[in-house]
Amino acid sequence: MAKIMMAFQVLPKVEDARLFEVVDEAIAVVAASGVTYEVGPMETTMEGEPDQLWAIVREAQDACIKAGASRVMTYIKMDYNPGRTTIEEKIKKYREK
Repeated sequence: MAKIMMAFQVLPKVEDARLFEVVDEAIAVVAASGVTYEVGPMETTMEGEPDQLWAIVREAQDACIKAGASRVMTYIKMDYNPGRTTIEEKIKKYREK
């Protein structure tokens, strides 16, 4: 199966003082997965096979719950253009400035 891009944002229901700590647990799941990814100020974007990326999002949600969130709202965006566009291609021109 070809690679696609998926971006997601978790919004765990925790006290404000712990928000970044819990979001970091979700990002740690992505980092441990081995996929190519980019952390942004509002979401994390990943490249990989669709089933693999869906599983990572699910595991990231579970990590938030394990870290103490009573609820997790997750927003997902997907660029289903298999194998045709990468994170690097989309942002390269902005990094060259």
